[in-house]
Amino acid sequence: MGFSCGVLVLGAYGLIGLPVSLKLVDAGHCVTGLGRDVARARISYPQVTWNEQDIAYLTDASAWLPFLSDVDAVVNCAGALQDSPRDNLHALQFEAMKALFEACERVGIKQVVQISAVGVSLESNVTFSHTKAQADAALAASNLPWTILRPGLVLAPNAYGGTALLRGLASFPFAIPLLDGQQRVQTVSIDDVAEAVLAAIEGRVRDRTIYDLVESDTHSLQEVILAFRSWLGHPPAPVVKMPSWFGVLTGRLGDLLSYLGWRSPLRTTAILQLGVGVVGDASTWRKEGGHRLRSLDESLRHLPATVQERWFGRMWLLKPAIIAVLSFFWLASGMIGLVELDSASALLTERGWGREMAMLAVLCGSLIDIVLGAMILVRRFVKAAVSGMIGVTALYLMAATLFTPDIWLDPLGPLIKVIPGAFLALVACALAEER
Repeated sequence: MGFSCGVLVLGAYGLIGLPVSLKLVDAGHCVTGLGRDVARARISYPQVTWNEQDIAYLTDASAWLPFLSDVDAVVNCAGALQDSPRDNLHALQFEAMKALFEACERVGIKQVVQISAVGVSLESNVTFSHTKAQADAALAASNLPWTILRPGLVLAPNAYGGTALLRGLASFPFAIPLLDGQQRVQTVSIDDVAEAVLAAIEGRVRDRTIYDLVESDTHSLQEVILAFRSWLGHPPAPVVKMPSWFGVLTGRLGDLLSYLGWRSPLRTTAILQLGVGVVGDASTWRKEGGHRLRSLDESLRHLPATVQERWFGRMWLLKPAIIAVLSFFWLASGMIGLVELDSASALLTERGWGREMAMLAVLCGSLIDIVLGAMILVRRFVKAAVSGMIGVTALYLMAATLFTPDIWLDPLGPLIKVIPGAFLALVACALAEER
């Protein structure tokens, strides 16, 4: 195709999309990134031209045409693990892609690169695998020049989804809990995936071909996690095999959390996919002159195993506990206030407040506590809930100092104990971001 072409990258700020976009920029290509929320990416990576759009709504070919002007090639790095209120896999991974390929044919796009996944199949009953396979088939049936890349388990410096899960499991302090651990896995470095995309865009590998991108060796999932543990610098720990019902329960809980906006990597789809393994065959890639793909050990050597990585692994484990504890604390505080309305209002009436005013103050405070405790469970409301928790705590301390200063000397320290809770809310706010 030549150099300095315009490339549209879908999902350009994601685990795969961002390294691909930066690789293309470094190679001299003009990159336009498309994604659902690009505000932060626009600040961090101004070398990419950013367009904000929910791809799942682009299910008509004409809707794609404005994004294809001055574009020579398209790279699809967009995708989601499973259906949720935020993600409609059939629309995102098939309907929108089918419309995109039709639009690309209309305007004469010179190359389309589809990032799929090893093992996807039209016969699969897992929506992720089935819709990816549908998109692959639609692209293969088109008249476009195309390349389909199917990576294995991608190892990347960005830590969310599966890459976060590996770090988290490897960071358990005393023992590593695994459902089975013997599932077969082949990894691939994100750098190799980005290089493969660049090779496809620049015509250095044969097009109209499907390539699995996986290392030569196959590992058990347990071996991969233990390799991550060693890479992080943690001492060896035994592996504890968890019963199958625990996996079902964990997956269902992850599914439930997705309805609150949390993208847990331990959802039903992830557990099912791991159950069948992540294994491919890179012989076609090698045969067509693709670059050598790094092994697991080589990939880890090229990733920075810094103190930040160790912090992340441990904090990733603590994050759900912190959210749960804060929610329980505020919900319980509010409910106890409602149940013990008379006793709570007596603290104020004993200091000269009117009974009705005291009961109203306790009632309002209890309801606010309950609302904040519920809000922090919903990902999109975490920052608002944290701000409310800190604000309410500050008001509570000021009001107590003004109206009931003697409580500061209470042996049980009810006022002092709320201060650590406010700082824990700040920690929750810092951990709320997933990307």
